[in-house]
Amino acid sequence: MLVSLDQVADKFFDYVVCGGGTAGLTLAVRLSEDPNVSVLVLEAGGTHFDDPSILRPASWGSHFSNSTQSWNFQTVSQKSSGDKPFPWFRGKGLGGSSCINFMCWLKPPAAEIDDLERLGNPGWNWTDYQKHLDKTEGFITPSVDVQERNRLCFDTWRIGTNGPLKISYPAPNDLFELNFSVRFIIKTLINAGLPVSRQPLSGDPTGVFLAPNTYDPTTHTRSYVTTAHYLPHKERENLSVLVDTSASRILTDTTGNGNTTAIGVQFEYENETYTVNVRKETIISAGSIQSPHILELSGIGRKEVLERIGVPIKVDLPGVGENVQEHMFAGVCFELRDDIEFDTVDLLRDPEIFAKQLELHATGRGIFTKGVVGFGFAPLQMFSDKAEDIHTKIEEKIAMSKNKFPPGLMEQYKVQLDRLHRGAPGCEFITIPGHLSSPHQPVAGKRYITILAAMNHCFSRGTIHSASADPQKDPEMDPRYFEQEVDMDIFCEVVKFARKLAQTSPLKDMIVREINPGPEVQGDVQICDWIRNNFSTTWHTASSCSMLPRESGGVVDPELKVYGTNNIRVVDLSIVPLHFAAHPQATVYAIAEKAATIIKTNYVASNIGDNIVI
Repeated sequence: MLVSLDQVADKFFDYVVCGGGTAGLTLAVRLSEDPNVSVLVLEAGGTHFDDPSILRPASWGSHFSNSTQSWNFQTVSQKSSGDKPFPWFRGKGLGGSSCINFMCWLKPPAAEIDDLERLGNPGWNWTDYQKHLDKTEGFITPSVDVQERNRLCFDTWRIGTNGPLKISYPAPNDLFELNFSVRFIIKTLINAGLPVSRQPLSGDPTGVFLAPNTYDPTTHTRSYVTTAHYLPHKERENLSVLVDTSASRILTDTTGNGNTTAIGVQFEYENETYTVNVRKETIISAGSIQSPHILELSGIGRKEVLERIGVPIKVDLPGVGENVQEHMFAGVCFELRDDIEFDTVDLLRDPEIFAKQLELHATGRGIFTKGVVGFGFAPLQMFSDKAEDIHTKIEEKIAMSKNKFPPGLMEQYKVQLDRLHRGAPGCEFITIPGHLSSPHQPVAGKRYITILAAMNHCFSRGTIHSASADPQKDPEMDPRYFEQEVDMDIFCEVVKFARKLAQTSPLKDMIVREINPGPEVQGDVQICDWIRNNFSTTWHTASSCSMLPRESGGVVDPELKVYGTNNIRVVDLSIVPLHFAAHPQATVYAIAEKAATIIKTNYVASNIGDNIVI
C-alpha cells in the first residue's frame, strides 16, 4: 500500500528495496507474499496510476520530454561522436522503464544466458531462466484466424501463460492490416536472405519473426509491472511503498565477520533527509545508472572514486561502475508512397487526427493499437561478405592487447569471440511504423517506415561513477562508444544491409526514397560519419554491478549479494556481466523472480538454523 513519510521515517522494515522499477517492484511483491515479513519500496518518482499517456500504446518516445515520467540523464561528451553528450532516458515513477518502454517482449538466445553460468555464476542458465520467467509471463494466444492469416505458429515457442503480466499481439483482431511490417518488411527481410525464426522466444531468435508486446488485449493498454504485480496486491499490509522518495545511501556497520552490514537507508523526501531502519536486507534495484551510484555513496566501490568524492571507504570493490555495456541503433528511414494505404504513427502529428485516434483507441481500434512487432536477428556472416575479415581483426587485436585488459575482461572477450564463431545473432533489425531517425526530419502529411539497424554485442566498455558525494547530483556516465573499432566496423555493415532492403521487394515497391542517411551518404567513410552523428543508445545499459567472481571485477556473487557485505544485494539489469541479443525487459523480470527465490530460500534456511538446538 502507499504510505506516508510518518509511516516510514525511523521505522523498521525487514526488507528495504531501493527503487520501484521493473525489478524492484516485482521483487517487493514476491517477498511480501510471506505475511511474516515487512517490505518497503522507496521510489523516486510518482505513481502514474491510470495515466492515459502511460497506458496508451504506440506513444513511443513521447514520455521522454515529460519530466514527471522520465529521467533525462546525459552521458559525458563522447570523443567518437563530435564531443557531444547523449541522452539516457529512464522511466521515472512506480514501474520504472516498464511504463515508458516500447513494450517489446523478447528473450536472448539460450546460449547467451548459459554464458552467465560460464562466467562463474552457477545456476544462472537458460533452464533456470525459463523457470523463473514463467512466473511473470501471461501470454494470450491470438485467435486461430489471426494465426493463420499471419502464419503464426506457437508449437515451438516457450512462453508462460499463467503469469500476471499480459503479453499479446497488439490489436490481435486486425494484426494483419494494422501492422504492415507483418506483410511487407518481414517478407522483405526474408527475400533479402534472412531465415524465419522458428523458436524466437525459446532460445533461438536467429531470423525474422513477429514479437508480442506487453499489451493487454482486453483494454488495449500497456501491461507493466505496476498493473501486473503491484496493483492486484496494493492492499497488502506488509507491503509499503513510499513514492517521490530518493534512496541516497545505505547506512552500515561492521560485524564480527569483518563484512559490512546494512542497518538502514538514508533517503531524500521533499528536500529533507530521513532514515529508515533495516532488519534483514537492503536490496538496490535502482537500475544500471543509479545502483552503482548508491553503492559508491555508501562507501562501496573503487578506492580512487570514493577518495575523489570524499566518501569513507567501507568496502574496496573496484568493479562497481565498471564494465558498462550498451545496445545501439541507427534509423534507416524511407518515405512511403502516397497511395500505400497504411496508417503510420506519423499521422499523429496532426492534432485533428490525434484527437480522432484517441476516440478510436477507446474502442480498441486505430493507430494507438499499433505495436513494434517486426524483428530480425542475425549474425554478421549471414548478410556481410566482410564478416570474416572483421572477426579476424578483432581476434588479433584482443590477442595483442590481452595483458592490458582489466580483470575479467579477457574472459568476457573469449565468450564474445566464441559468439562470433558460432554465429550468434548479435545484429538486429527492428521495424518502426513511422519516422524515427535523423538528421532529416519528417514532413507534415507524409508517412514513413524506419528500419532500426541495431548492435547488441558491443566490445567497447564504459563506466558509471559518482561525481560528487551529493546524492542529488547525477553520476558521470561514460559509455565510451566505439572505443573498440570493431563496433563501428560491424555497425557499418548492419546499416548497409538495412539500406539495401530498399532494393528488395516488396519494400522497394512501397517507398519513394530514402530519407536517412540519404542519397548523399555513400561509401563506408560517409556511412560511419553518419552513424557517429546520428546513432542512439537503445537505453539497455547493463553490467555496472556485474555478477562475476570478485577477482574478475565482480560486484555481486551468484546470489546477488554485494561482495564484502552480509545483507546488501543488487537486483536489476546492472548485474548482467555480458550483454545479450535481446531487448532486456523480459530478462529483468526473470532476474527479479530469481532474486525472490534466492532471498526466500535464504530466509527459510536462516529460520531453520535459528531453531537448531546444539
